[in-house]
Amino acid sequence: MQYDVTVIGSGPGGYVAAIRCAQLGMKTALIEKYDTFGGTCLNVGCIPSKALLDSSEHYHNATHTFETHGIDIKGDIKVNLPQMIKRKDEVVKQTTEGIVYLMKKNKITTYKGVGAFKDKNTIKITKSDGVEEITTKNVIIATGSKPTALPFIKIDKERIITSTEALKMKEVPKQLILIGGGVIGLELGSVYARLGSKVTVVEFMDSIIPTMDRALGKELQKSLTKIGFEFHFQTKVTGAIVKGKEVTVSAETADGKKVEFKGDYCIVAVGRKAFTDGLGLENIGLKADQRGKIAVDKHLQTSVSGIYAIGDVIDGAMLAHKAEEEGTFVAETIAGQKPHINYNLIPGVVYTWPEVAGVGQTEEQLKASGKAYKAGNFPFKALGRARASMDVDGFVKVLADKTTDEILGVHIIGARAADMIAAAVTAMEFRASAEDVSRMSHAHPTYMEAVKEACLAATENRPIHI
Repeated sequence: MQYDVTVIGSGPGGYVAAIRCAQLGMKTALIEKYDTFGGTCLNVGCIPSKALLDSSEHYHNATHTFETHGIDIKGDIKVNLPQMIKRKDEVVKQTTEGIVYLMKKNKITTYKGVGAFKDKNTIKITKSDGVEEITTKNVIIATGSKPTALPFIKIDKERIITSTEALKMKEVPKQLILIGGGVIGLELGSVYARLGSKVTVVEFMDSIIPTMDRALGKELQKSLTKIGFEFHFQTKVTGAIVKGKEVTVSAETADGKKVEFKGDYCIVAVGRKAFTDGLGLENIGLKADQRGKIAVDKHLQTSVSGIYAIGDVIDGAMLAHKAEEEGTFVAETIAGQKPHINYNLIPGVVYTWPEVAGVGQTEEQLKASGKAYKAGNFPFKALGRARASMDVDGFVKVLADKTTDEILGVHIIGARAADMIAAAVTAMEFRASAEDVSRMSHAHPTYMEAVKEACLAATENRPIHI
């Protein structure tokens, strides 16, 4: 078979790239080595974790806030973890089946098997029933990433686990040790903390979510502490062993003190590594770096003409929506269009509760660059909508250019921050000033009023409700 474009990998970047190529009239093939489409995000990442986060939040509210809301529940409230996992699996199934539908709708030919380069225009697909070869004019590498392992810790997938195993646990841990204070770990830790686990976070850096605005990490730490988290910063993990049903994690503090943490489960969540093994890159003169990543130019094309790479296999944030934008970008580039991605305006989100979201420059980045700026803050506790829902933790921070008032960054921790950040992205894409947003009518009572108030604070230091 001869194709205009072949996409290797069916995660958010891959399947979106395939759809956009098909929409633009290209004969398109999609290769996926696993039984289901959707990659990490749909199968063992974004979607299943959010399903469990929502389920655990319902339980947490039933046991902590229903009474205040005037909802009396008779008898003991119990966690039915198998049912939670079953519902999560059903959500995943519905979502991945949706990708199958989209492939058929867009007349994209799909292959189940491991795709590898024989040469730049020939892809060998190793399937369960043999090997097949297809030819193609262009290839988009979208093979995603996998959890990073620590060489001195053996992942047994029983007691010492990754994010994948954490999505299908058979019991709620009593003591859960979390190695890593990044997004993935904190989200999964939140699931089990809400269900009753004591969660101990061991983090090498001096804060959680260290790539986001520092104020967000500090506020999130306060909120997570309330639901059973304990934090140990600037602590280097040196090993982990399992004896029976107990995991012991050994570590060393910044001052050289040796410490141990004990629990019945340990999640290793120290990041992800690009998955480019087995692609046969050497057959086309490409080589991945030590992180498994592939170098690309401004058009996301590798050094081999007609071979592109997107998502987690290239530099940049490992985010599903970043991969989607790149998939669209490459498809339109191949079609001869002139697409554009503003990487500064790819938002980052943490789906804990309160949610955390940020876009643009952090305050630390602005200080480091010497940029003159002004900051406006507004706390959720001063917001009528937040008090009505009992979601008063958090704030909105708006950073604006000191001279022009153009918004440079928006950072939110609070209820529905993940949805609110889209309004900030919109404003910043059109280079709005803080005053522009502050003069727009925001419905009352809503969480978005906090953004307006923060913009008022940044513009003229005149928020209305504090």
